[in-house]
Amino acid sequence: MIAPLLEVMRRLRDPETGCEWDTVQTFETIAPYTIEEAYEVADAIQRKDVDALKDELGDLLLQVVFHSQIASDEGHFTFKDVVDNICEKMIRRHPHIFGGAEETPGWEQIKAKERAESGNPSALDGVALALPALLRAQKIQKRAARVGFDWPDKAPVKAKLLEELDEVEQAESQEEIHEEIGDLIFSAVNLARHYGVDAEEALSDATRKFSLRFNKVENSVSRDMKDMAIDELEEEWQKAKSLT
Repeated sequence: MIAPLLEVMRRLRDPETGCEWDTVQTFETIAPYTIEEAYEVADAIQRKDVDALKDELGDLLLQVVFHSQIASDEGHFTFKDVVDNICEKMIRRHPHIFGGAEETPGWEQIKAKERAESGNPSALDGVALALPALLRAQKIQKRAARVGFDWPDKAPVKAKLLEELDEVEQAESQEEIHEEIGDLIFSAVNLARHYGVDAEEALSDATRKFSLRFNKVENSVSRDMKDMAIDELEEEWQKAKSLT
């Protein structure tokens, strides 16, 4: 069933008869679209819009095919290689299903073994740089925790968060403020992890909640918000908050 899509992309990338835009794209220029399409898949799931999900999954699949065609054009690998590689990986990581093993091995244990065999034994190797910052921080912290580099409970994590907040207050230059706020956010992610909360999802939910309440304030006031005093806006905010 994938053959028609592969042929469409091959023709779009044909150097003589293909599309002017498609033929000049590279891994780097397509990467932002790939990330965007992944987020649109997640958005459709969150909205429980199955029709949109079908459409967005097609767009995401197109990105995989696009990257594979670029790789094929440059002599690196083909779409078949991509499929063969992921099939081999999934079989390797599920020996209790495909290999006859009686016990289910730990997923991270298998990946750690793969990192060691690949010459990248660090517990932090393989965490993608392009991940959203909160998600990447969370994954980095989880990797470090698995090898024992973690606070034993929430108390020191809370103390560290307050310490980082003090350091923001003490920072003098914009460069120092930038660094200390980064440390503050990193510590907040760590606290979320210790509470078993996904920081990326929590921030997404908080942003959605703020947007909903802000829209209620916008709809409830009869004049430009810029002309209103902060006390007036706070009053409207509390009204909106009580309704959501």
